[in-house]
Amino acid sequence: MFTTGASNLAEAVDKTFIIIFSIAGFFIVGITAFMIYSVIKFNRKKGVPARQFSGSNTLELIWTVIPLAIVMVMFIYGWRGFAPMRKAPADAMVVTAIGRMWEWEFDYGNGIRTQDLVLPVNKAVRINLKSEDVNHSLFIPAFRVKEDVIPGYETFLWFIPTTVGEYEILCTEYCGLLHSSMLAKAKILEQGDYDSWFAESKETSSVPEPDGYLLLRNTGCIACHSLDGTKLVGPSFLGLFGSERRVVTKEGTISVTADEKYIEHSIYDPNDQLVEGYARGLMQSYTDVVTAEQLVIITDYLKTLTGGN
Repeated sequence: MFTTGASNLAEAVDKTFIIIFSIAGFFIVGITAFMIYSVIKFNRKKGVPARQFSGSNTLELIWTVIPLAIVMVMFIYGWRGFAPMRKAPADAMVVTAIGRMWEWEFDYGNGIRTQDLVLPVNKAVRINLKSEDVNHSLFIPAFRVKEDVIPGYETFLWFIPTTVGEYEILCTEYCGLLHSSMLAKAKILEQGDYDSWFAESKETSSVPEPDGYLLLRNTGCIACHSLDGTKLVGPSFLGLFGSERRVVTKEGTISVTADEKYIEHSIYDPNDQLVEGYARGLMQSYTDVVTAEQLVIITDYLKTLTGGN
């Protein structure tokens, strides 16, 4: 029925689930059986006068006290599982999970960024959650942790991974057309293997200035815009620069040239001039994400993507 728990929080969550599921199952079976019994036992033919029943204080007391006791049991077990989730250890390692349409990125705070979450086993980790566009929700089923990722709202989750292996990371807040493709892995390594990975990643992460492709990838642009001409949520970057575009504005549909000014306008005010045939409102302004210097690097890279319009 359950996947194997792989964190310190899994046991309490599973116990709470089993208790609530068992209580619900008991009442589903019991109430259904009682309904069937009542239909058969108290069936009356037409023309037979209905019998009258008076109230029962004892019965009223029973079906008030027993449900209250059951609800309190579920609350106590639920609280015991939930309360530790909001108390991250002071010595926990800190990783920032960045959610954007439609990918996860994990920032270790020292120049290392990965698409998958890499952690050492038996080490407490606090995941600070950040969204760069819309609502997301980080869910790692094997660790029994899930938390919404809301733009402008600081939140976190924490856990101690207890088993080496690879585990699914999902987004469980509908965030647009490619929501179901917003997947990643949590890779849990032995401490020695993690130290080796960390040292190699630290060495290779010291790139002086990111090139245009890395900027597009790190800001989530290529999740919606392909580099090979494929139409995704937004138009492809292939052959973009210098091409003629039919765009929809507040005044109507016009034709524009995709030059430096057009690219800047599309990044900072993406819904003002929308390419014909694409939905409005899916892309948010990247004013606080892409700097003026990075915009120049991105534009120079887009100039190299020659091909059909």
